[in-house]
Amino acid sequence: MQSSKPAVVAEGLRKRYGKATVLDGLDLVVPQGSVCGLLGPNGAGKTTTVGILSTLLSADGGRAEVAGFDVARQAAQVRYRIGLVGQYAAVDEVLSGRQNLVMFGRLHHLSPAAARRRADELLERFRLADAGGKPVKDYSGGMRRRLDLAAGMVLSPPVLFLDEPTTGLDPRSRNEVWDAVRSLVDGGTTVLLTTQYLEEADQLADSIFVIDSGRVIAEGSPDALKRRTGGDRVEVVVRRAADLPAATAALARAGAAEPVTEEDTRRISVPVRDRAGALTEVVRALDAAGITAEDIALRRPTLDEVFLHLTGSAPGTHADTPTPHPTTMEGMPV
Repeated sequence: MQSSKPAVVAEGLRKRYGKATVLDGLDLVVPQGSVCGLLGPNGAGKTTTVGILSTLLSADGGRAEVAGFDVARQAAQVRYRIGLVGQYAAVDEVLSGRQNLVMFGRLHHLSPAAARRRADELLERFRLADAGGKPVKDYSGGMRRRLDLAAGMVLSPPVLFLDEPTTGLDPRSRNEVWDAVRSLVDGGTTVLLTTQYLEEADQLADSIFVIDSGRVIAEGSPDALKRRTGGDRVEVVVRRAADLPAATAALARAGAAEPVTEEDTRRISVPVRDRAGALTEVVRALDAAGITAEDIALRRPTLDEVFLHLTGSAPGTHADTPTPHPTTMEGMPV
């Protein structure tokens, strides 16, 4: 359940490396109990943002709070309240899953008995109980990432930073990680996610901040961002090229703007306001005109289209300062 007090706040964050400006007045607000996605092209500043919010990097300007504490002046308090899962697994492949979690518990000053109890709780929560005694080298990619998430939750931090959590995973393993993240959020954890997979942001994020050149250039829910790119469209592919003019006229009557016709593919596309009503009207109009359609579809813009529209480039891997590898930050000394 979301609280009125934000879990993460950044105001005017600035960061330079030599002559290169990586962050140029970045602002964001993340409500408690939500998933926030950070999207941006190479070098946009995503990883640098996570580095500053997790106290691994210092900002050159601006301020930020995480879990109610200033990341610069109260870094120790912030570290007790966050988890960080980087792009690469930080677990020991020789040890078993349970041994890894016990080790993390002991590093966080849990007693041996408490560390064992917490390890068993986490193995059960992340559906790894049956594999808890096996060496991590025998785990699948999805199992390793779920173990990484479990290690980041040893002290149940209220805020979790995920930097490219499913890079290199197959679709099944990716879905396993997504389910684990949803479970964490259902339990009240706030997640700040950077990802190069726009489908991942679409699946998980309550809100998305699109970053380009070190600034937020757009924000909103996935659906809100899609509506900014043009909203719903009806697309028709006619069987005969000779029917294109009549079909275009039919779609013009049903649409909210002029249709776009692609003669080489015999495709006509038109933006619409009423999804179901417009689709029904198009089908009836084509039938009345005796036009045979090979395909009729109602579609919304994808986040890929939103991203390209806003930034002019496709998302990719990080090119700014990489996040170091520690899986979790709770309790680390200043």
